[in-house]
Amino acid sequence: MSAASRKGQTFERLIANYLRDNLDPGIDIRPKNGRNDRGDIGGVKTVRGADLVLELKNHNRLELAEWLKEAELEAGNADAAAGLVVHKRKGAGAAGDQYVTLTLDTLVWLLQGGPERDDRLSVDPHTVVQS
Repeated sequence: MSAASRKGQTFERLIANYLRDNLDPGIDIRPKNGRNDRGDIGGVKTVRGADLVLELKNHNRLELAEWLKEAELEAGNADAAAGLVVHKRKGAGAAGDQYVTLTLDTLVWLLQGGPERDDRLSVDPHTVVQS
């Protein structure tokens, strides 16, 4: 195994454990699926139960547009409502200190409670969804 692979797996374990311990015991690293990858972490859901895909990156160079495109593709592969990127914050070792990148539309959708995916397509960002 290469040093880069070990670095990536260590980061995945750090984040999976943090999410599992703070959100849901069912959250864990997903097996790799090659071309039909469904994200790095499985079991993450919104408060309304919609599935999320997390793509994890531990790289020195930021490639946010490419990473987010990958997360969104993987969300489609997993039939998940949204894809987010969790990426290493230089100089920060604690899981909770890492960065998360997502589109503003996805942020609005999450803050509205993460309605089902079909509903998300018609969400007006100026309208607050009542729970």
